[in-house]
Amino acid sequence: MRQQNLVNTFLQEVEDLLEQIEESALVLEDQPDDDEAINQLFRAFHTIKGSGAMFGFDEVAGFTHHVETVLDHVREGRLAWSRELTELTLAARDHIKHLLAASQEGGSAAAEETGGSIAAALQVLLNGEPEGAARPGPEARPVRNEEHEPGRPLSNWRIRFQPNPDLMVNGTNPAWLLDELRALGACTVTGHTDLVPTLDQIQPDRCYLRWEIELRSDAGRDAIRDVFIFVEDGSRIEIEEAPDSPPAAAATDRKAMRGPENVAAASHKSQAADSTVRVPAEKLDRLVNLVGELVMNQSRLTQAAEHMGSPELASPVEEVERLVAELRDNVLDIRMMPIGRTFNRFKRLVHDLSTELSKEIDLVTEGAETELDKTVLDQLGDPLVHLIRNSIDHGIEPPELRHQKGKSRRGTIRLSAVHAGSNVVVSIEDDGKGVDAAALRDRAIEKQLIAPDATLSTREILNLVFLPGFSTAREVTAVSGRGVGMDVVRRQIEALRGSVAISSEPGHGTTVALTLPLTLAIIEGLLVEVERDQFILPMSAVTENVELHGAERRTKNGRNVIAVRGELVPYIDLRKVFGMRGRPPEIERIVIVQYEDTRIGIVVDHVVGTHQTVIQSLGRFYRDVEVVSGATIMGDGRVALILDPARLIHFADQRCRQQAAPPAPLSEAFCT
Repeated sequence: MRQQNLVNTFLQEVEDLLEQIEESALVLEDQPDDDEAINQLFRAFHTIKGSGAMFGFDEVAGFTHHVETVLDHVREGRLAWSRELTELTLAARDHIKHLLAASQEGGSAAAEETGGSIAAALQVLLNGEPEGAARPGPEARPVRNEEHEPGRPLSNWRIRFQPNPDLMVNGTNPAWLLDELRALGACTVTGHTDLVPTLDQIQPDRCYLRWEIELRSDAGRDAIRDVFIFVEDGSRIEIEEAPDSPPAAAATDRKAMRGPENVAAASHKSQAADSTVRVPAEKLDRLVNLVGELVMNQSRLTQAAEHMGSPELASPVEEVERLVAELRDNVLDIRMMPIGRTFNRFKRLVHDLSTELSKEIDLVTEGAETELDKTVLDQLGDPLVHLIRNSIDHGIEPPELRHQKGKSRRGTIRLSAVHAGSNVVVSIEDDGKGVDAAALRDRAIEKQLIAPDATLSTREILNLVFLPGFSTAREVTAVSGRGVGMDVVRRQIEALRGSVAISSEPGHGTTVALTLPLTLAIIEGLLVEVERDQFILPMSAVTENVELHGAERRTKNGRNVIAVRGELVPYIDLRKVFGMRGRPPEIERIVIVQYEDTRIGIVVDHVVGTHQTVIQSLGRFYRDVEVVSGATIMGDGRVALILDPARLIHFADQRCRQQAAPPAPLSEAFCT
């Protein structure tokens, strides 16, 4: 069981390293002289190789060695970075991911063939010809001998290695590290046992040995230091050239030394690394659910204490309320993650698709530090993928056409995120050809999605792309034209209680703005009542509320509109939409919400006030109720439904359009 846990930890860490590899490779494509990116890339592959061998992923370790060898040449200036090397590095990254997946499900001959092709291509970069007729085997290891490489003399190295006593607890075997040193050249290893305690004090999972190694190799100091790259925390490591080596290179590498004066610093670094704990998402979700139940019960306790009027209960109940609120805020803060990691995933997508479509495109990201709930981020990936693919395929023109229009040959896609109150607005902007509203309208008429004589504003024409099955692509390609598009994006964003807005300037580009809530676990809501039923509207959508007198309903020719400071605002009668019985009060309230570029009212009997709401799912039996995004339990035990304004407006608009003759546009009024 412990071994399986260690393997799972390794696989999680490899996911991070593979992302790091992808990011560094794409950085090097634009900045081939970035030494930090090269070193970061090398360290990532080196860690995967060492850890892979440690946990029995020999095929991964063997394949990764070929990439590591090439990157070592790049680090030492013997090989220049090139676009071909970028493609091979990305292919190697994908192959490692495939190997790890295949190891969990069974081997694959196709995977072995792919790995051999990549290894052979890497060898061509090094020597100009493949390494022998046969493909390197999965257990290939570096082979060096006494014959030095051209321009690289052999050196004598003295290495002192005293590992962290907890090294083996973490799954590392020091013998593997010594084997890696032997692979670098002629090696003499001397073990020391002076730190081994008496038998009654020995702990079997701790390491008490230390070693001195004499190494003769053409490897550089960095290559030797990299052997210990993932065990240096808490260990004592000294690397120095022997006195008989050329004096110019005889200085001790201070960065590689872990002497007594540095042990405390190394231990501190180890503690800092241990301060971050990986927690499975399901455990965090369970914690959030428990906190949600705690908040609801605390609300009931507060209400019960108020009814009892006991002064002895007032102080402890108030303290419990404070502690629960602080616990809730801290737990929700744990779920918040920067959006930058999600943005970084799309650099590879832009790179691959622009190459496939023979376009030159740069991806620019802004607001990477903006935080969103992990649940929102997890579900945001697919909509962003589709929007970026649309920008690349439909938006950005080919380089020659851009040049003819007086634009830069390289197009730009800008991904940005900014806070907007309790929401985050994620924008996907391109500087392409924009959307031709007339062509969009003609396409919709051709597909019989709108009537030829329909009167639509520019915004409504742009929103036609959200209709199911709508596509401007005339031919089906690997990128677009399959009729599964923006309608899916809109549904996914609205499922996150968000909204989508499109703006475009022909010839200059298109912007798609996604407005998303910070978290799906809790919202600041406005509590309203219709009859005895309670509903909650998200405060992020509410702009104001006004009175609606009975006489005002009879002054607009039966139309559901009201004048608010000179502006006609259409409204929805919640009582009629939900088919609720009873007579409304003489003075009702209209809660005005913002829907895209339009203000729309929702008529209720009473506005109770603001309420911080922990969202609970309605369960699978109510999954088709579109206008409700969840529910919460009030202090008196009643259930209040959380309304989704966007879906509620869409539902009411659909009913209005079906009943009206001729149909009235949303911007004019809702039906009575």
